[in-house]
Amino acid sequence: MNDFTQRTIEVIRDIPAGRVMTYGQIAACAGSPRGARQVVRILHAMSGKHGLPWHRVINAKGEIGLSEPYYRELQIQGLEDEGVEVSSRGRIDLDRYRYEPEI
Repeated sequence: MNDFTQRTIEVIRDIPAGRVMTYGQIAACAGSPRGARQVVRILHAMSGKHGLPWHRVINAKGEIGLSEPYYRELQIQGLEDEGVEVSSRGRIDLDRYRYEPEI
């Protein structure tokens, strides 16, 4: 596993319940500010294996990025179960719920 992948996994693991981070924010924290798409691939490939809280990761607009209805609803439910308010359009208030880790 390369360094960026390992750091990405660590950043995602550290997102506390009830908070969210964006793909780009995670990439920057892991050392590759332009690596948002890599974060998507890492989440897709490694969430199950590493028990990552994938539902806490959203896009830069504060929206649920998943279009497949089952997984979209699963992500919304996971966030709402942790107290995160998700609008009917799948938006999350980043000013309120964004996690800013200390680096």
